[in-house]
Amino acid sequence: MTKPELRKRLREARRAEVAALPPQVRALVFHRPPAPLLERVPEGTTIGLYAARGSEAPAASYARFFSERGHPLALPRFADRTAPMEFALHTDPFDESDLAEGPFGMAQPTAEAETVVPQVLFLPLIGFTIRGDRLGQGGGHYDRWLGDHPDTIRIGMAWDGQLIDDLPVEPHDAPLDAVVTPTRLYGPF
Repeated sequence: MTKPELRKRLREARRAEVAALPPQVRALVFHRPPAPLLERVPEGTTIGLYAARGSEAPAASYARFFSERGHPLALPRFADRTAPMEFALHTDPFDESDLAEGPFGMAQPTAEAETVVPQVLFLPLIGFTIRGDRLGQGGGHYDRWLGDHPDTIRIGMAWDGQLIDDLPVEPHDAPLDAVVTPTRLYGPF
């Protein structure tokens, strides 16, 4: 199966999985990072997250969790649709008053927010393998950013149904260090 075919199939499966969850269960998942994962997060490091859209694994509770523990937070930001992805400080994970709609329709820090480089990055995905291979949205934004920042700890956030046996992997595809789902922590790889 090609990457576009896999993306289509996995997006449909992800939407169905999330729609089948009772609202009470959805409110509880991804509430706090698992303890073995926290052991890999050095104290005081900048944590990169994302503003989840649609059926993506939610990252907002992780943002609040790390903020309460004194970690600076960062979210992806794009100056325009052709600009490279950068990360900028996210200072209000409770009310998100420091965010604005970006060129791709997702919430991002405003242009005034300081650009930073997260040492630990939680990122969304469409699919992943037990080896840490990741299938992203298809724009290559994370792969390019990670290619420029190879020492960043990369942790995928996914629903259980996003695990697949195999993915086509290209040289530019950045592997993950771990993946967290509502029921399991995969890795470190």
